[in-house]
Amino acid sequence: MSDSPFANPLLRYGIGLSGAVVIAFVALFFLEGATRWIALGIAALDAVVTPMVLKRAAT
Repeated sequence: MSDSPFANPLLRYGIGLSGAVVIAFVALFFLEGATRWIALGIAALDAVVTPMVLKRAAT
């Protein structure tokens, strides 16, 4: 039986950070005011939570 690709921590954190970078880019260049800050908070949350969720998916 082969291991899940999500067992690799580099892949998990790469997915989380790539999503966060896209959200942060949109927030910084296309949004303003409170909406920008909310989007940046979502980006930070995405960078932290996505790897944890993918780790659980690997087991």
